[in-house]
Parts: sequence; C-alpha cells; structure tokens
Amino acid sequence: MLELKNIYKTFNPGTINEKLALNGLSLSLKDGDFVTVIGGNGAGKSTMLNAVAGTWFVDEGQILIDGTDVTKLPEYKRAAYLGRVFQDPMTGTAATMEIQENLALAKRRGKPRFLRTGISRKEREEYHELLTILGLGLESRMTTKVGLLSGGQRQALTLLMATLQKPKLLLLDEHTAALDPKTAAKVLELTDMIVNRDHLTTLMITHNMKDAIRHGNRLIMMTEGRIILDIEGEAKKKLTVRDLLDQFEHASGEQFTSDAALLN
Repeated sequence: MLELKNIYKTFNPGTINEKLALNGLSLSLKDGDFVTVIGGNGAGKSTMLNAVAGTWFVDEGQILIDGTDVTKLPEYKRAAYLGRVFQDPMTGTAATMEIQENLALAKRRGKPRFLRTGISRKEREEYHELLTILGLGLESRMTTKVGLLSGGQRQALTLLMATLQKPKLLLLDEHTAALDPKTAAKVLELTDMIVNRDHLTTLMITHNMKDAIRHGNRLIMMTEGRIILDIEGEAKKKLTVRDLLDQFEHASGEQFTSDAALLN
C-alpha cells in the first residue's frame, strides 16, 4: 500500500545549516499494516510523513501509494489517497463551523464542497451514528461550533473526519502529543477501533515508547534519516521498553537520548 524507495531529502543544501533529513530511506507497508514510528528529535520521522504527504518533494527516490507513483504529485493531489491527523488539535477542523458541517466537508472530499444545499436528514443520521461510536457525547451537540470543543474532542473529530472516506493511507503525526494522558489514551483507543474496523493502512509517529509498543502490528525506529529497527509480529508483542533501548543501542552503536520518549 506504501512504498518508499531510497528516499533522500536535504534541507538548506550548500549552507551552514545544511541538514540531511532522509538518508536513503526505504520502507514498504502491506495493506492493513499499522506501523508505529519512534525516534529521537531530528531522526527524520516527521520529514518522512511530510514527504509521503507531498508537503515537500524529495531530492531522490520514489514514493508509491497503492502502486501509483506519487513522487512528483503536489500535496493537494496526494490528498485523494491520504487521511491525516496533526499534533495540534486546532489543525484539521474549521473552528467557526458546526460539528456536522465539518463532517459534511470531510464526507464530500473529492467532490464540489459546497454547503449551500445544506445537510440532508440522511447525512445527519449518519453523522449521529458515527459520533455516537466515539462515546464523547458529540452526537447530541452536532450544531455546536467546533471551536467550543476541548482539544481531545477536536482531535477525535479530526480522526473521524480523516477516516470518513477510508483513505488508502492514514498518517498520524504525534496526534496525541498535545493531550493530557487520560485524553491521549482515549484518542488512541478510538484510533485502534477505527483502524481495525476499516482495515486502514496506518503510519503513526509517537514520542511515547510504550504507545509505540502497545499499538499497531509493526514498529520501526529511525535515527539520522534512516530506519535501524523494524519489529513486527510476535517479536513486537513481546517487546519491552528496555528491549527497545537495548536493540537501538546495538543497531546504532549509541544510546537513545530522546528525553520526551524516555520520560514518557
């Protein structure tokens, strides 16, 4: 469902601030894979996600989604293949619009997105059912402006909107990092439910090692723009944080130094 072939990306080339962000990165995801991505600051995690999304073009290499070469496609054209949830709960929804209006825009993705004709009764019933599944009481607040929701409610709504059209690939860019632990756990619970229910191929970046181990069927660890660990199946199920740290040190020859990941 996703293939990254020998990807290179350098920022500010030829300057004192030159940074090799992706260094010959290759990765292949099967249909339905739920891959968690862990690594220290500057490891290339978000750069990889942004390269897939088309936020910027890569210098070398090839990106394929479901067999289609999207390497040269601009971001807005790749959006037809992708669902994405960002770290900031304020991103991904329209704060001045109602919950049901946000859902209607997401539902009409890829079509002319006008609300002049309003939202039909059938659509309202569908949105009510979807919101009920979240278990956050939003089904009784469908005409509430999204800007009045809490961060966790907005992030849950964004997750629902990102998956409404069942994208070929779901990108989760530290989507619980800005939430308190209890709310983050709820959003991750909803993530598991939606991903498993709809069999979505998913890439989830996290700074939390326990979350990286607990969620998904596969875990990759990055450093210096490349993948140094790729663990799946039974090996991932048996993994502990200590095991992960030991394997990182063995593969990279250095200690893992991400304070955020270690403190979590």
